[in-house]
Amino acid sequence: MIDDETQAQATENVPADGVPANDVRPEEAPAAPSPDEEIASLKDQLLRALAETENARRRAQRDREDASRFAIQDFAQALLDVADNLRQALSAVPANGGEDALAALRQGVELTERTLASAFERHGVKRFDPKGERFDPHRHQAVFEVETADSPPGTVVQVLRAGYILNDRLLRPAMVGVAKGAQAEPAAGGVDTTA
Repeated sequence: MIDDETQAQATENVPADGVPANDVRPEEAPAAPSPDEEIASLKDQLLRALAETENARRRAQRDREDASRFAIQDFAQALLDVADNLRQALSAVPANGGEDALAALRQGVELTERTLASAFERHGVKRFDPKGERFDPHRHQAVFEVETADSPPGTVVQVLRAGYILNDRLLRPAMVGVAKGAQAEPAAGGVDTTA
């Protein structure tokens, strides 16, 4: 039950028009958006949410593809030294070694190298030898420069170690020697003006 005092306080706060002061009158309420505006707003929100979902799906798909394509990268890099050692062993054995033992060794190492190259190919690892190509710092590691008139400056003239690519991504740059331009002849009279 409400006592007389509480009821008196409640009626004191109500103005003559019957609406308490802290309540908002219906004519003063903010205008509600029209149904067409509300539909357009909801449609825009839906389209944005769908686009964001599609972008997230594409990103996840691309990440999965990259993970599967490059999952063997560390393994492949470890095997590159094996391939290099086989190549060096083949270089050390004379191609026309008269003895049957050397010929058998050469055949065995060649077979091993071909098998390794085939395994690399199956998994997207490709060897490249850039001799004669223009030097590319993104694919080649220059170890030295050579003065030569046979090749234009900036051309790879010697390959010390082949490079490898894994599915169009550089796995290891090729170590190369690069041609540089010939030095200019000293000034007439042999006077060195650089000092």
